[in-house]
Amino acid sequence: MGEQSLSQPHPLSPSPPASAASTPALSATTTLAAASTSRPKKKQRSSDSSASKKPRLALSVRGRPLSADGEVAAAIRYLRAADPSLAAVIDAHEPPAFHCPHRPFHSLVRSILYQQLAFKAAASVYSRFVALLGGEPGVLPDAVLALTADQLRHIGVSPRKASYLHDLARKYATGILSDASIVAMDDRSLASMLTMVSGIGTWSVHMFMIFSLARPDVLPSADLGVRKGVQMLYGLHDVPRPSQMDKLCQQWRPYRSVAAWYMWRLMEAKNTTMPPLITPALPAPGQPFTLQQQQQHQPAPIQIIDPGHMLPGLG
Repeated sequence: MGEQSLSQPHPLSPSPPASAASTPALSATTTLAAASTSRPKKKQRSSDSSASKKPRLALSVRGRPLSADGEVAAAIRYLRAADPSLAAVIDAHEPPAFHCPHRPFHSLVRSILYQQLAFKAAASVYSRFVALLGGEPGVLPDAVLALTADQLRHIGVSPRKASYLHDLARKYATGILSDASIVAMDDRSLASMLTMVSGIGTWSVHMFMIFSLARPDVLPSADLGVRKGVQMLYGLHDVPRPSQMDKLCQQWRPYRSVAAWYMWRLMEAKNTTMPPLITPALPAPGQPFTLQQQQQHQPAPIQIIDPGHMLPGLG
């Protein structure tokens, strides 16, 4: 899967401080300068290539979660000043609230259960799943791992989706993942680790980061609702491709999660006929930042988890 390129040698290691990185950089520059006497062209190209790649490999410092006091207000002030076009959308809507009542494991389980289903059908399956475990406090890795495929099938969970749940629970049970490590990981490492779980793709990870972890700078570049919002906001002729989104939305850093939320609101306000992609399904029903209201009276499109096939019939 393409997302594996985000892997880092030590996923839980923090980014090196800028001061620690400066000395090796100077040393490398001196070495390349000395070597350039014998092979100027090749070394110069290598140096240029290395310099252009270093910022991409360096992980940015993770900001405070959007659930922290005053963080959404700070994000709105920043975005209003950084992007006058977005300021008009901000003025037209109440600010978002990012508060997820569930632990990371519970949120990921709920996300898997809601995939490929219309909202009402997914909510029904989720309710039966919770009842099978004796209530929401019982949604724990060992308990999920103990459920058989037949038990899950009887409450409407497909065999494939049951295998996804078991794979997630197994990675928790073996210590590959934990709620604590998920919260501590930087965005890139988290994306790499979670996409190793069967059934969890890039889009699902982005939704999890925004709506469960309240990460401030996540751009769901494959989400068609966000892409169409960007098209509408900037008056573009075509819907931007996912590969174009980083450049188009650069001015939203470090609060791209909040800007993406406003793109969903923009699409709703324009009364578009395109339903959003599946409900994030991570917060509890009724939370103000979900996309559930638009879907409750219309069937949701079938969603495929693999990012390469997750936009059927919506282009």
